[in-house]
Amino acid sequence: MGAVGVGEAVGLNKAPLARGLNPLLRGARDEKFARDIVELLARLSQDMPPGLASELEALGEKLLWLREEGKVKINHSAMELVCAKELLLLGYKVDVEHDIDGLACDVYAWANGTDLVVEIETGFVPPDHALDPLRYLRARIASKIARYGCLADGFALGLPPHYVALIPSAFLKGGEERSEEELLALKELCDYYYHKPPVSLDELRSARLDWVFIIDVDALSTTILRPSIYQEAVRAFLKASGTLA
Repeated sequence: MGAVGVGEAVGLNKAPLARGLNPLLRGARDEKFARDIVELLARLSQDMPPGLASELEALGEKLLWLREEGKVKINHSAMELVCAKELLLLGYKVDVEHDIDGLACDVYAWANGTDLVVEIETGFVPPDHALDPLRYLRARIASKIARYGCLADGFALGLPPHYVALIPSAFLKGGEERSEEELLALKELCDYYYHKPPVSLDELRSARLDWVFIIDVDALSTTILRPSIYQEAVRAFLKASGTLA
């Protein structure tokens, strides 16, 4: 694929714009979701070039239709749109809830012949895991990296600023540098929570984590960090708080 410049980004798998946002807002079964998306789009598009604002609106429209089918929730959707704006401004083509090999990626983008997957993780712990939240979240992060970190040329975790993610140290190294002991420990952790299908050793070995996106919905901003920089900040916080060794 050729290079993509700012102003040339085109959404993928988008709902037809002819249906528009207003009919969806008026007839939505989840009116609160629809109002939130329309308000967020208005705020995000204020300082965008008209062409890119239309692309972002198309992504919002897709999320509204998916909500009508019960497939998305507002916390993920809001973060997806804030992230999508940043990527559009960087010159990427962008889609949300994009299917790759049977997996729905939260945000998918490509430019200059390479593609990128961004998976959103909010840090939500279901009631069933109220007694093991840290172990559950470690496994969730590990499984997301393993399953989605092999699907594109680049992979990023999208995190809100209020969540401190515990990223396994093995993913800060290249796959060839991960020891068999590390991989087996990660597989044991993932298998305890996720086994339909189980995460494979090949996925754990091949998965990559290139970036951490801090997605601040309040500020409508996305900060892009290297995983090692994020990990250093997490370790400093945990050490200072005495929460974990």
